[in-house]
Amino acid sequence: MGYGIFATRLIPKGSITYVKDSLEIEITPTELSKHSNALQEHIEKYSFREKNGLRVISWDLAKYVNHCCDPNSLSTPFGFEIAIKDILPGEEITDDYGMFFIEQDMPCACQAPNCRKVITPNDSEFMTQKWNEVLKPIMSSIFETEQPLIDLLPEETTKALVSNASTSDFFRSFDNLNFTHDDYLSV
Repeated sequence: MGYGIFATRLIPKGSITYVKDSLEIEITPTELSKHSNALQEHIEKYSFREKNGLRVISWDLAKYVNHCCDPNSLSTPFGFEIAIKDILPGEEITDDYGMFFIEQDMPCACQAPNCRKVITPNDSEFMTQKWNEVLKPIMSSIFETEQPLIDLLPEETTKALVSNASTSDFFRSFDNLNFTHDDYLSV
C-alpha cells in the first residue's frame, strides 16, 4: 500500500520480471531482532521472507511490488519471477504474497474478483497446485520469449534452465520454493 511498480511498456507473458541477485540484502532473524522496532517494521514491510527464515530486501524497485490474489507475475523455484500473463503499459506488476512464507495473517485490499480477503501463512498449502498449473506451461517455453533480464541470472541457473527446459520433470513444486541457488540448480 502506498507504492507500486507499473509497466511502462508491454511485458509479454513468460518474461522474467524480477531476479534475486547478489545485491539483495539478506537479514537473519537474529540480525532483525537487533534493530529498533521502527526499523524492524520497515524491514518487514519492504522484504520478503524465504523458507529458511531469511528476510530479503531488494536493492532495486522490486521491494515495491504489491500483492494481488489475481497476480500477473509469480515467483519460481529458480530465484526469479515471471509474467504469467501479458502486462500492459500502465498496469501494476503484482505477485502473490502467499508464497513468501508470511508469519501472520495479512489483510488483503487487492479488490480482485477472487480476492482471498486475508493472506495467511497457510496459503501455500492450498495454492501450490494452482501456482504449479499456471507456471508449468510458461516455464517449459521460457526461451520462446525475449528475456531482457536473463543476464542477471547466475550462469549456473541459466545453464540449468537451458538444459532442462524441455524435460518433463523440469518444473518442481512450490513445496520446494526456497530461492537458494543450490536448491534450484539441482533440477
